[in-house]
Amino acid sequence: MAASASPDSGVARIVIENCAIATVDADDTEYASGHVVVAGNRIESVGAGSAPEGLDGVVRRIDGTGHLLTPGLVNTHHHFYQWITRGLATDHNLFNWLVALYPTWARIDEPMAAAAAQGSLAMMARGGVTTAMDHHYVYPRGSGDLSGAIIKAASDMGVRFTLARGSMDRGESDGGLPPDFAVESLEGALAATEETIDRHHDASFDAMTQIAVAPCSPFSVTTGLLKQGAELARRKGVRLHTHGSETVEEEKFCHELFGMGPTEYFESTGWLGADVWMAHCVHMNDSDIEAFARTRTGVAHCPSSNARLAAGIARVPDMLAAGVPVGLGVDGTASNESGELHTELRNALLINRLGPHREAALNARQALRLGTHGGARVLGRADQIGSVEAGKLADLVLWKLDGLGHSTIADPVTALVFGAAAPVTLSLVNGAPVVEDNRLVTVDEDAIARTARAESQRLARIAAGG
Repeated sequence: MAASASPDSGVARIVIENCAIATVDADDTEYASGHVVVAGNRIESVGAGSAPEGLDGVVRRIDGTGHLLTPGLVNTHHHFYQWITRGLATDHNLFNWLVALYPTWARIDEPMAAAAAQGSLAMMARGGVTTAMDHHYVYPRGSGDLSGAIIKAASDMGVRFTLARGSMDRGESDGGLPPDFAVESLEGALAATEETIDRHHDASFDAMTQIAVAPCSPFSVTTGLLKQGAELARRKGVRLHTHGSETVEEEKFCHELFGMGPTEYFESTGWLGADVWMAHCVHMNDSDIEAFARTRTGVAHCPSSNARLAAGIARVPDMLAAGVPVGLGVDGTASNESGELHTELRNALLINRLGPHREAALNARQALRLGTHGGARVLGRADQIGSVEAGKLADLVLWKLDGLGHSTIADPVTALVFGAAAPVTLSLVNGAPVVEDNRLVTVDEDAIARTARAESQRLARIAAGG
């Protein structure tokens, strides 16, 4: 039987039918051939077989034969600015990679940030991401309105977006990794973050733009910024995000500087809780995982970046078994040059099977859940997005699975996760098309590529002193 919300006869409707559907609801309900009715920006009904007869206001009817419909993918960790520094420092671990690239990143300006955001968003959206996030933490002096440029890029593309307004106040002279000219003062970072929240955060059910408070990492911010950042976020009612437990070097740094491991340090500064999510969390022991589960602290799992920087294999099966909220992240494209989230569905499954759980680590449906409902939960939006259910926002992706790349894989979810990247026939965000026939419809992706290339070359010349 179809699940449906109360019908509204005065709203425009889109009907998608004859497709396989993976709802990723609490029961993992699936339909071998089903329908979804979108009314305005909401899912009105979903169920087996054809859509109900006699619907009013149908403006579009889509035959989904040969397709799988899923919730839109939700990206929970990224650094958009890195789009214009891809392919550099390819054989470095995290700390050496950061030292190599910070001097270049510290020279970005507003046009560069805008071009990089457009490129990052375009790559993700074309690959099925309907909700994106950006952890932007590099704010060089005199660089312009970087946060505004990033938010505008997401708005122009039509994707749902969380800007995690980052910050760094621990430069090289204070024992941090970034050069001193790349960091803000504690007071300046807090003031700028609060101003960004006041200008841009939308707390409504169907919000397209939200803001999180996001000091960068234990080795690039002071304890004061972490503590006061947490206080600011909770006073403003927004979420908190940072990097945590990414490498063994970070764990050593925390023990040497603070006398405790990363999780203990974060808890001492107010950074565990149901309103917090952290990127990576690769080096977590049993007590760390228990602390995250107890406090419902979320994790953004970034398997490709973790492999690129030789950080290790996160204990995702153990986190899930303990009840830790886990989503997927692209991470910055200077450590994951592909820049799209479908790769992370596949790599989360494959890389975790190299760990102690082997073939029992993750299956295809668990991987899809990480990239959809899991991400929505981590971003605090599981009541609104992340599954195909009546009443939720119409953020949906229709994947084409009847072509050469998937033609001999009978199960559609297996085809999506194990197979090659599937073409996106249609991506809806808030009920509006963003991708059709594997092309962006809201922006000119060829123009984005040209602009990003030009800004990348300009940044390289500036960094080289030219």
